[in-house]
Amino acid sequence: MNRRLRDVVEISQSMFAGSYDGLRENRKIETESFMMAATFTCTNIRREDLPEGNEINMCKAMDQLFQRFENQGIEKGRQEEKRNTLKEQLKVKLGTLSRPLEKQLTNTSLEKLNVLTLNIFNVRNEEDVLRIIN
Repeated sequence: MNRRLRDVVEISQSMFAGSYDGLRENRKIETESFMMAATFTCTNIRREDLPEGNEINMCKAMDQLFQRFENQGIEKGRQEEKRNTLKEQLKVKLGTLSRPLEKQLTNTSLEKLNVLTLNIFNVRNEEDVLRIIN
């Protein structure tokens, strides 16, 4: 089996098994082989997440991917915390929130939630909230 095909198979097997530690070994592979394995395994890896060039160092590439995934998780956590805090503040201000409003707040963009946060002292009822986020 040629080297490129072997790399794709080995990387794909590790990705399917969820064994990313095995991918962190310090070896060089062709960037296209890595991308093929990611495609085969439906792993969310973008070309821009990988180091430049035709070959990548697996250890470096995996470290970059783990950092991206960690940063995405942190950002998602911040957004969720902001959304929950805002809902709690609105419950204190308005007494309760209707289910439709809670659902709409869950689906509202972070930018609109930021606008709502800045205008929370102007909110008197659910209609005010809807006017701000819509």
